Amino acid sequence: MAVRIKQAGRYREIAMALVRHGFGYMVEEMGLFQVLALPKRWVTRETPETKTLGERIRLVLEDLGPAFVKLGQLASTRADLLPQPIIEELVKLQDRVPPFSPSTARGILEQELGAGLEDVLARFDDTPVAAASIGQVHLGQLKSGEAVAIKIQRPGVQRVIRRDLDILRDLTALAGRRWEWVQRYRLQEMVEELAKSLLQELDYSHEGRNSEKIAQQFTEDRKIVIPKIYWEHTSARVLTMEYVQGITLNQREELRRSGHDFKEIAERLVNSMLQQMFIGGFFHADPHPGNLMISKNGSLVYLDFGMAGRLSEEMKTHLSSLIISLMRRNTEGMIRAIQRLGLVPDDIDMSALRNDLERLRDEYGDVPFSQVSVASALNDLFSVAQKHNISISPDIVLLGKALLTMEGVIESLDPELSIISMAEPFGRKLLRERFSRSRIRGKLVGGAAELAETLLELPGQARHLASVISKGKLKVEVTVPELESLLRRLDQISNRLSFSIVLLAFSIIMVGLIIGSSLTHQSTMLWDIPVIEIGFVVAILMVAFLLYSIFKSGRF
Repeated sequence: MAVRIKQAGRYREIAMALVRHGFGYMVEEMGLFQVLALPKRWVTRETPETKTLGERIRLVLEDLGPAFVKLGQLASTRADLLPQPIIEELVKLQDRVPPFSPSTARGILEQELGAGLEDVLARFDDTPVAAASIGQVHLGQLKSGEAVAIKIQRPGVQRVIRRDLDILRDLTALAGRRWEWVQRYRLQEMVEELAKSLLQELDYSHEGRNSEKIAQQFTEDRKIVIPKIYWEHTSARVLTMEYVQGITLNQREELRRSGHDFKEIAERLVNSMLQQMFIGGFFHADPHPGNLMISKNGSLVYLDFGMAGRLSEEMKTHLSSLIISLMRRNTEGMIRAIQRLGLVPDDIDMSALRNDLERLRDEYGDVPFSQVSVASALNDLFSVAQKHNISISPDIVLLGKALLTMEGVIESLDPELSIISMAEPFGRKLLRERFSRSRIRGKLVGGAAELAETLLELPGQARHLASVISKGKLKVEVTVPELESLLRRLDQISNRLSFSIVLLAFSIIMVGLIIGSSLTHQSTMLWDIPVIEIGFVVAILMVAFLLYSIFKSGRF
């Protein structure tokens, strides 16, 4: 293993942390003792395994500092790749870091905004109201009078995180060559995904854009507040946003003393999150109590948009199919939805997958619909996916994580509230949109256009094939006794292909007539002949003849 000279000290710190928490055998098997000239006696310094694997992983990450803590927090969202006991420990990771000095904060502000602090702000509070591994937040006031919260990135954090990511890539690549479980849990793939997410969080303008996308969904709802972003005072390392006063949801006693209705808060949170997820398709992925606040007028305020998820129309459709199939105890429907949502390996044991899904189906089959936890159901499905090496989209995993976090908040506010009952109207709306006339018409027109384009490309593809054959680039070896049989089969195939193309072209014409008549509301009578009705009869006869010939050949 080639250790970068400039990073040798950091490799040594990582090796020491691993040994300290019972992973010395990993350091030894990866050859780090020899490469880093570490004393062999360190292996004997391993602590007795009185702590669980998840606890020891958490302690290693906390020892290694902000970059590894942040990676661990991001890894806690990957319930599809990591076992639940490890996820539960990673959720406990704390961002305990001291704030950097006010002079440093002022210097970064002036450097990023390209102006003196007094030229931009009427007031800047030197004491930060929050400090984390990547940055800290100061309050201030713009020259124009607006109160603002200013997030300032920690100096040197980008260099530290990029260095640690490079080391982590090296170590997981080395571990992947030595241990099969690294491949099974797809750690290298997970590190790359986490690295991408973490580097996005280092760009505060990315968080600002996330905030505005979610704010657009609630322009007409005064009870949901997303702080405004002041772009003229924002950069990759500085985020200036509207300051909203309020009480965070983790201050329950303060909320109670202020007379806020917990049930009303819970319902507003669920409705706004479901709106983001299933209608807007772009959602806040970390709705923990510290990121949610109740303003003085009772509005729900969302904070910190560094982590956001996106659901395409296709993903929303497949996800709704998956949940509906689970509730209806339809195993085949669940399998189809999982295949569309994830990347199913070629060597998957479909029988074993079907058995696991049937067990899951039976587990939820006897539970009243109103008592079903959507987040738990999704996480159980992720566990099945992990067991069978099915790769689920990171955005779907973020959805499960966000639902689980939200359920935890709701349970502390109003344990009687059923999220799935509140989700029912959203589900009905999704189904109506899925089978709406306009959407079906759009799919029909799109399908017809795609088929027409395929037909138009056929002559060009045939010419290309003929050119390849004429140049002698296509080689076929056929023995003489087989030649006559092969020619006969080719003749049959070409005849059926020609028949199918004619049937396809005829179908496209019929679809065009149907769509045209529906759009113009005009009759399709031609010379007093009902064209569409006759066309349907002809199409049915052609399909029947084609099926009859295929079945007759005995090669269906």
